Amino acid sequence: MDIKVWMYVIYLAVSVGLTIWVARALSRNGLVFLEEVFAEKRLAQAVNSLLVVGFYLLNLGYVTVAMKHSDPVDSTSQAMEELSLKIGLVLLVLGALHFFNVFALGRYRRNRLRQLATHPPLAPIGRLPMQSAPPGSQLVGAYPGGPQPTGAHPTGPQPAGPQPGVGPTNNPPTR
Repeated sequence: MDIKVWMYVIYLAVSVGLTIWVARALSRNGLVFLEEVFAEKRLAQAVNSLLVVGFYLLNLGYVTVAMKHSDPVDSTSQAMEELSLKIGLVLLVLGALHFFNVFALGRYRRNRLRQLATHPPLAPIGRLPMQSAPPGSQLVGAYPGGPQPTGAHPTGPQPAGPQPGVGPTNNPPTR
């Protein structure tokens, strides 16, 4: 057989073997991550299976497209150089697919956790003053005939920071 044919056989064997090994490892170890992302075991298993099928299709499709080499291969060293280039590209595609999946699933997980959060993402800085009602009217949400909330201020919490009109002097500066 020609050197180029041997190069193709080795390339296919190594690429398909790497693809199967990486797919099984990602499927087995990624299931734990997917169960945490989706918070449901059945959905995680289904998504895991779909990701494995997509992984096989994309990677094996790339392997077959990248197999063509139009230049003649005259020596074993030239075949090894071409083989290492092709297998290196397959490994880069495998890594890129893996990182894309981890990025997309991590983003989905963060959004899901943000939706489930019960507290605001940032702590409040201050509070708005409560509006006082004219005598004889009742505020919406007030406590009719019931116990009134207790606090330091009878009108409710006061805003933090300097208050206009309050302070040691309100007079304009004099020269």
